[in-house]
Amino acid sequence: MSTEGATLERNAIGLREVAFQSICSMAPAAAVAASIPFGSPLAGGALPLAVVFAFVGILFTASSIGQLAKHIPSSGSVGTYAAVGLRPWVGYLVGWGYAAVEVLIVPLVMLQLGFTVAGEWNSKVHSFPTGSWWVFTAIGTLLVCWLVWRGIRTSARTSTILGFFEITVFVVLAIVLIVKAGGHNTLAVFSVKYANAPGFHGWSGVIAGSVFTLLAFSGFEAAAPMAEETINPRRNTPRAIMIATLSIGALYIFTTYAADVAFGPGKFTGFAASANGVPWDGLANSVSVVFWLLVLLAIVNSTLANAIAGSNVFTRTAFAFGRAGAFPKGLAKLNEKRHSPQNGIILQLLIGLVVALGLGAYYGPTEAFGIVATGIVLIVVLVYLVTNLACIGFFTKHRRDERHPVMHILFPLIGFVFLLPGFFNAAGITGIPGLKFIAALPAPLSYAAWFMGAWMVVGVGVMLYLRAKRPSAIDEVATIHE
Repeated sequence: MSTEGATLERNAIGLREVAFQSICSMAPAAAVAASIPFGSPLAGGALPLAVVFAFVGILFTASSIGQLAKHIPSSGSVGTYAAVGLRPWVGYLVGWGYAAVEVLIVPLVMLQLGFTVAGEWNSKVHSFPTGSWWVFTAIGTLLVCWLVWRGIRTSARTSTILGFFEITVFVVLAIVLIVKAGGHNTLAVFSVKYANAPGFHGWSGVIAGSVFTLLAFSGFEAAAPMAEETINPRRNTPRAIMIATLSIGALYIFTTYAADVAFGPGKFTGFAASANGVPWDGLANSVSVVFWLLVLLAIVNSTLANAIAGSNVFTRTAFAFGRAGAFPKGLAKLNEKRHSPQNGIILQLLIGLVVALGLGAYYGPTEAFGIVATGIVLIVVLVYLVTNLACIGFFTKHRRDERHPVMHILFPLIGFVFLLPGFFNAAGITGIPGLKFIAALPAPLSYAAWFMGAWMVVGVGVMLYLRAKRPSAIDEVATIHE
């Protein structure tokens, strides 16, 4: 176990690995296959335009985070950004919420791994029990935590390989689908011509569909908590965030276009429900069984890579806040050989298994997945909203001589506005003018929103206690450890 004052492994990873940390955190294969298609009943055949709309919007938030990462290279990432740019207590609450988001990434995607493998195996061998999902979930969780335990070099390089594979599979399949579509290829899907969903014709459908794509970008900032382990973080972390956002944005646009013209833009409102709710499996099967198998492997691969990235983010955030005394000090303990936050990894393992297996056993793995996803999205969008404001605050208070009215004020404000529909949708807040597509959260999804709300209330209570008893712990959140 580490001694007092031990540090994460310096200069352990370069631009490529840290960029794939963000790429894998977005889980591109899983997002293409599962998240983005949910926008088709609203955007119809104009879903590619909705993807472009969301992509442009998320770039503004990515720009804000990149600008902060350039000046604040800290494993505390968004929490430290908010502490420096706004107030230390705001940073504490951001870190409190962000830690909860990232510790839940592993159980979320390991649930997906479990029901995907068991379900697909059962579809080919009907005697195989779908109830065996928990075996794959448990094995995946153990594997992910073992890789993260072995240190940032091992986990980051593994993520790089996995991320490259999943992207390659979907790019190749998209090319095949576009070629197969032949004369049905059309750029009209980038207009409102095919925005034909009942009740959501035109731009209302495009904006409604874009919310699902907006949320598919969550995780683009995951390079930031790796700053203290990255070579030249002031240069490479902002570049990694923008490279990841731009490349995955291009992937989402390209693959959604391919699916649209292959399936038929006029009937694309039914895409999400096709092939028993796994539309990309249907598209892959229409090409060959080889592509079906590759897509399945890419999705499984994506869950593992996403879990590794999420565990890295959680353990580094917990380390930074534990070092500050804002979280239990034990979370700042490092393995002497691997320089990995060993107590944070153990905590990640326990929470991952309890949440995934517990909720999965009670509600079933797919329902449990929806519950955990609801809680994650609700808080992560709030974190992004606050971080946009932190960019404005930082360049107003600390770098006024560098402040650019477009880059440091206008862009963060636009990013803030673009994210609001995503927050209202995640929280199930209805009655917002122009956002009639938002529905109230049904039970048990609503339980996740209430739980995360209660978690933040507890965070406020802990923050008030620390301010009264150990105010230096809150102030320390704003410290940059070069």
